[in-house]
Amino acid sequence: MTVGDNVVIRPAETDRLPYIARIEKIEAGNLSVVDSVMVKLRWYYRPEDTVIGGKSSHGSKELFWFDHFSVQSADTIEAKCNVHSFKRYRKLESAGENDFFSRIKYKGSTRNFTPTRVPV
Repeated sequence: MTVGDNVVIRPAETDRLPYIARIEKIEAGNLSVVDSVMVKLRWYYRPEDTVIGGKSSHGSKELFWFDHFSVQSADTIEAKCNVHSFKRYRKLESAGENDFFSRIKYKGSTRNFTPTRVPV
């Protein structure tokens, strides 16, 4: 994995869908632990995880680009994935399990969405 990759993160709760994030930085973690690598992640949210909730106009593979960052162990990364623009996603011949799309940015501190309207 490299900086800029989108990744699938294993949730602690087994009944939850995996989380999706973008790697912003890779750094050494606790130097006393062998293979301790930490990643700074910028998160994507599913529509149902925001204040507006999931709507019928949201696709099942839709993600919102979120302004939330955190640092955690690279061991939680399950796989690399693709987060496409909506236009590019629609042109895929077949979307795989790890293909998603994003067309909205969500600012959690203000609960604002950009853009406020998108084509359905």
